[in-house]
Amino acid sequence: MTLRLATRRSPLATRQASDVRDRLAASGVTAELVFVETQGDRDRTSSLARLGGVGVFAVEVQRAVLDGAADVAVHSAKDLPSQTPDGLLLVCVPERRDPADVLVGRSLAGLGPGATVATGSPRRRALLLERRPDLNVVELRGNMATRLARAGHDGVDAVVAAAAALERLDQTDLIAERLEPSWFVPQVGQGAIALEVRDDDTVTIEVLAALNDEKALRALRAERAYLRELGAGCQVPTGANATVHDDELTLSGVMLAPDGAASVRDVLSGYDPDAVGVALARRLRDDLGGGNFWAPLDA
Repeated sequence: MTLRLATRRSPLATRQASDVRDRLAASGVTAELVFVETQGDRDRTSSLARLGGVGVFAVEVQRAVLDGAADVAVHSAKDLPSQTPDGLLLVCVPERRDPADVLVGRSLAGLGPGATVATGSPRRRALLLERRPDLNVVELRGNMATRLARAGHDGVDAVVAAAAALERLDQTDLIAERLEPSWFVPQVGQGAIALEVRDDDTVTIEVLAALNDEKALRALRAERAYLRELGAGCQVPTGANATVHDDELTLSGVMLAPDGAASVRDVLSGYDPDAVGVALARRLRDDLGGGNFWAPLDA
């Protein structure tokens, strides 16, 4: 059989899908890439919030599978809406890369008062301003190469990127500082690749089982349950990061005011990923008052 892998055409997305193709080949399964253009690819200048936020890099890829043009949707897990569409199943997460964020250009300590840092993420903006309210944080869009090129040019001293993206592109030499996830809490799904298939495609589901990292899948389930419970998309300042040790899952989360002036954090552990994710979201939002920072949006 030949599996058709739907993916965006960007260099990073292509690298991720090619990695999945290579893993399948190692298990004796042939696969080919099916390129899909998403709303986020068509408009590289508007902010993600203006485009509608969560799903702008995922919906068309999902549609290709639902319509039968492809068998598997290959996503950066952080781009996925927290609710899987009817007709699809998220069945596989290969081994996860480093979920941390990094600074390219200069380290945090190397940024002088009033230095300019570029990011398109409200979460990253709020976390930076929480630690360094003096910084000038400006909008950043475009593919990875375009974003990385802004560091050190046009008045931008540093940009924030995902460590996993630089790992996949073999550009870790550009990292000025890794931002520790214990305080700079990553975006839900960061560092993970998520594979979705049609819920009635039992053959493909069975094939993908060989690629699945059960700990990575459980961690992603907890993070996505957290996001679903909040009703939050990528345009609101929140993050969550799960780790699994000896079957016990530990989930850390943060909710912030958009300007970073207020935040709440907590950590919960348990064995049921969905229950842990929901419980942490409710604690941050309701018990610790994080719901006062912003009005939750539909995921």
